[in-house]
Amino acid sequence: MQLKYSPEEEAFREELRAIFAKVPEDIRRRNEAGKPNYPDDLVTTTHILNEHGVATPGWPVEAGGRDWTPIQSHIYREEMSLAHVPDMLAFNVGMIGPVIAQFGSDEMKERFLAKTANLDIWWCQGFSEPEAGSDLASLKTRAVRDGDHYVVNGQKTWTTLGQYADWIFCLVRTDPEAKKQAGISMLLFPMDTPGVELRPIQLIDGGFEVNEVFFNDVRVPVENLVGKENEGWTQAKFLLGNERSGIARVGYTKTKLAKAKELARETTTASGGTLLEDPLFAARLAELENDLLALEMTQLRVAASSADGKPNPASSLLKLRGSQLQQDAMELLADVAGANSLPVAGLDASAANGTAEVDSPEWAQMSVPTYLNYRKVSIYGGSSEVQRQIIDKAVLGL
Repeated sequence: MQLKYSPEEEAFREELRAIFAKVPEDIRRRNEAGKPNYPDDLVTTTHILNEHGVATPGWPVEAGGRDWTPIQSHIYREEMSLAHVPDMLAFNVGMIGPVIAQFGSDEMKERFLAKTANLDIWWCQGFSEPEAGSDLASLKTRAVRDGDHYVVNGQKTWTTLGQYADWIFCLVRTDPEAKKQAGISMLLFPMDTPGVELRPIQLIDGGFEVNEVFFNDVRVPVENLVGKENEGWTQAKFLLGNERSGIARVGYTKTKLAKAKELARETTTASGGTLLEDPLFAARLAELENDLLALEMTQLRVAASSADGKPNPASSLLKLRGSQLQQDAMELLADVAGANSLPVAGLDASAANGTAEVDSPEWAQMSVPTYLNYRKVSIYGGSSEVQRQIIDKAVLGL
């Protein structure tokens, strides 16, 4: 492939930059600092991008998507990251939106797609359970048909941003006698439905990003079934394939390495020079930059070779390596922060995101919580172990 962008692609990049510049600067600065104002910042951003037709580019054109090439989609993701524009809510744009467009009835599409694209409905994902994470097909949440309703009982966990959600898309077992995958369906229902209880889970970084959700005799209209009963596993596989799109986050990691370089240039060491002048640190930074460049080239080759929107198994290489480099970048920033990243005596444990009114810069206080939070990236979207198995079978043919 030709690794130089065409004039048309560069013009496309400039068009996107003009659109992303319309997102208010205060929103982009908060996003750069890792402190978005949920849900308002994301809602405002989505409305702006949707107004310009670039909130849901990966959807089918008839559902509001864009007929972009894989290279254009790559440029879109990169420029959004470089402009520090908040990512669109993955549950809406990358998950349930494409599922409804593919499997939903005409009535369901009319009811949900426009509101999903504009974030007028904030969705959350009801997939994982305490004993059904990587082995999702072992889920036990039951849905029993009762006239024109399903009655749902069970539990979901790791429900990200569920505290802001209006609706949940939920995998349930509708045929307990069938083989694991064969007895699963997908239901949609509001989070304020009687019998739904949400409890926050505090993570290692001190935040409350995820939740557990309990269902006690929750009545869901049959019309809220996506597709046909007991075909939810097909929809789940389709959804998870969309979730992994762009998960390498090359542009995002670029911004973090650029920030680390800038901060290292301003940080003095005991020897009197700057951290950037330290040969060991400089070598470490250069190695990460080279690794990221290699990942970007690989991503461009995968994008250029993709056809008919079909997933390329080589994308598992991108997910695996992208996760590692995101974590390496966060570790580098924490090391630049050094002692300034450590909590101080008397720190209020209830302080938001673990920060407090202390002398150290806010970015330094955030560095270790962010590093800890990013332990998750080698798990979600398919764990690193799962990606290695895919690479083993589908890429290397072993």
